Amino acid sequence: MSIEEKTEQNAQNTQVENPSINSGQAQKPKINRGPTLRIIPLGGMEEVGRNMTVFEYEKDIVILDMGIQFPEEDMPGIDYIIPSISYLKGKEKNIRAVIFSHGHLDHIGAAPLLLPKLGYPPVVGKDLTIAMIKKRMEDFEKGSAKKLDVIRINSVNDMFDFGKFRVGFFNVEHSVVDAIGVIINTPQGTVIHPGDWTMEKNPVNGQPLTYTHLANLPKPKILMLESLGAVNTSSSMVGEREMYANLEKLISEAKGKVIIGTFASQINRIGHLLEYAKQIGKKVALDGYSMKMNVEIAKELGYIKVGNETIIPANAIGKYPDDKVIIICTGAQGEGNAVLSRIVSGDHKFIKVRKNDTIIFSSSVIPGNERTIQRLKDSLYRKCDNVVHSDIMDVHASGHCNADSIKEMIKQVQPDYFLPVYANHYILKEAAKLALSMGFPEKNIFVLDNGSIIEFRNKEARLSNKKAETGYVFVDGLGIGDIGEVVLRDRQNLSQDGMFVIIVAIDRTTGKVKGSPDIISRGFIYLRESQDLLRETRKRVIGIVEKPNTNAVSRLNYIKDEIRNRIGEFLFMKTERRPMVLPVILEI
Repeated sequence: MSIEEKTEQNAQNTQVENPSINSGQAQKPKINRGPTLRIIPLGGMEEVGRNMTVFEYEKDIVILDMGIQFPEEDMPGIDYIIPSISYLKGKEKNIRAVIFSHGHLDHIGAAPLLLPKLGYPPVVGKDLTIAMIKKRMEDFEKGSAKKLDVIRINSVNDMFDFGKFRVGFFNVEHSVVDAIGVIINTPQGTVIHPGDWTMEKNPVNGQPLTYTHLANLPKPKILMLESLGAVNTSSSMVGEREMYANLEKLISEAKGKVIIGTFASQINRIGHLLEYAKQIGKKVALDGYSMKMNVEIAKELGYIKVGNETIIPANAIGKYPDDKVIIICTGAQGEGNAVLSRIVSGDHKFIKVRKNDTIIFSSSVIPGNERTIQRLKDSLYRKCDNVVHSDIMDVHASGHCNADSIKEMIKQVQPDYFLPVYANHYILKEAAKLALSMGFPEKNIFVLDNGSIIEFRNKEARLSNKKAETGYVFVDGLGIGDIGEVVLRDRQNLSQDGMFVIIVAIDRTTGKVKGSPDIISRGFIYLRESQDLLRETRKRVIGIVEKPNTNAVSRLNYIKDEIRNRIGEFLFMKTERRPMVLPVILEI
């Protein structure tokens, strides 16, 4: 046996297989010689959104998706969160392409911010997806869309070579036009990634999609499967035909206006409703910036063919009888400034809710929005007698799979490795359990974390003991990444206990307090009803300032620290609340 063969045999003997599902814990390193396929998720493995995955083979890099994540309730002031691209610093010239699976914001939303930082690598996608990216680029920076190097996917039969990667495609069912699955071929493995997907049993157009042809791809086949529906154990899913039949019935029987809240990306659904409105002689007003923008793009691409004889502007609603008007708008997630919320609050200039109107929530609940949607529904129920949502009628068909669909996909594709993706960690674990229940080898299931680096070589997989940086990058207005954990923690403290500003004027010569310290309270106490507390606080502040201190160099800093600490303790003792104490010292 040669030295090289002995070395390889020893390396194999040192490999340790994890007896449980591989979940982001690195296996014991082994000697890894030769070309290796690395898969590095930079987002989407511990949350819903922020989807972005890096595929690296030798010096070639291909990226799939660049999405945003919407802020959680403990992130005050944050507009959204994008993936960190620290792992790609210094490797920008190696990026051969960025592929976009479809046009939802959790897959394209970060493109205007990240593509420029990466030197505008080629972007790959179908027509509507590319059009949405271009529009979003222009919204961020005028003229930036012209800098894009676009490679269009005209057919699932298209094949592209990006360095050592050979990339193909396959059709998927999803809730947005031009969604597409991606096949990434390398000598070390074939990645099959549907993006977001569902299995429509009885689609309105054409036959149900099957994926058995993917089983014939070169081994080892690595199935990276969006698994958001792994916890949906319902044996049946709402189909498009049933949903459209229910919507049409509600529209045809409505006594007043019909207001439909849905996602702006539901181009097929909006197009169907426009066609039906034209058929029965009703007019449709589209409202919401993203809604109108997406419909215009879809009309330009030929996905929506209904013209201005059916679509009217919102300010023309009053020219028609209520029972001849349909309004399709954004805001079904309860967003504060979105159209539906403004209609409910009475702040919409042209649309007012009446008791005999029909309001339809044709959308699912995005995780994290449950409370705001419930408050929106409560307000609508007070103003309208006909509020319809998925809890009482099937008026929405999800673009995501259920547990049975995941098992069916695994059965059809017959992968060698299974990597559940695009969901919270607990959901990914449930998807892994589904695969296990089918007899899938436990050692070939990997539940990754954001930043995990999984390597494929010689038909074997291992988790690296290194991880990529994947911390939150917060976007707040024009600021990108300038809001860190410290600032966010301060905002959380302000939102919980408020702030307490103490302004003290000090005589520069004597060191004595001039006048009485001014106090400003926001979100802590009502000053007019807390005179005793304010009087005692001022007394303590004066005592701190006029206490002898020989260190003249740091005297003002010392006074600020003492006020912040001692007054903070005093206020907690009196109120059991911890406001942010902000001392302001003025030397006069």
